[in-house]
Amino acid sequence: MDSDNPVVRLCSQGMRAETEGRDADARGLFLRAWESAADDYEACVAAHYLARHQPTPEEVLRWNRECLDRADRVADDRVKGFYPSLHLNMARAHRDLGEPDRAREHFALAAGHIHEVPPGQYGDWIRFAVAEGLRSTGGAAPRVADGLLVDLLDGFRARADYRALGMVLPAYLGDLGTEDDRTRIATALHMLHAARWLPDDEQGAVGRVLGSLAGV
Repeated sequence: MDSDNPVVRLCSQGMRAETEGRDADARGLFLRAWESAADDYEACVAAHYLARHQPTPEEVLRWNRECLDRADRVADDRVKGFYPSLHLNMARAHRDLGEPDRAREHFALAAGHIHEVPPGQYGDWIRFAVAEGLRSTGGAAPRVADGLLVDLLDGFRARADYRALGMVLPAYLGDLGTEDDRTRIATALHMLHAARWLPDDEQGAVGRVLGSLAGV
């Protein structure tokens, strides 16, 4: 976002106040940003931050919907990378209101836009949040290998094998249910299996998970 934009500056100041625990100041700055927005793009940015400081789930949903509607009106490259986050926020708001079907719909829409987020820590955070949302709302069909893989990861955690966890856990946490995600998990497991540092029982378990992923 353009750091010279006055609305963006107000929102940046609001985020700084939020991190310092000054929630009332933060909300005031976000409200000023909304009131000074001169177009749909600026209104989209301000609404996103205002949604964070609403007293009820209904108001959170209303402001997230406002944000999404404004992005749809802008409909250019300035907002293209916003959509995974916008749909993620809509999904969480619906889930908080006890509307899992609507939540699942928006988690799926967020997953469909995930390629528009640049790679990096923020992109990983969005992917992990969307994948967790899909799992929690039944939006990702369970694979035969899922139970085996969770047991394997639990074993790594119990042994504090952080190397093994570091190789496999990111692929599992970011699994959106696509063929590319299945390949990402399988690749991590193949590398782990080839390293041969695991105990024999876990080495065999990795082979079973790989066989299940391959449909054997």
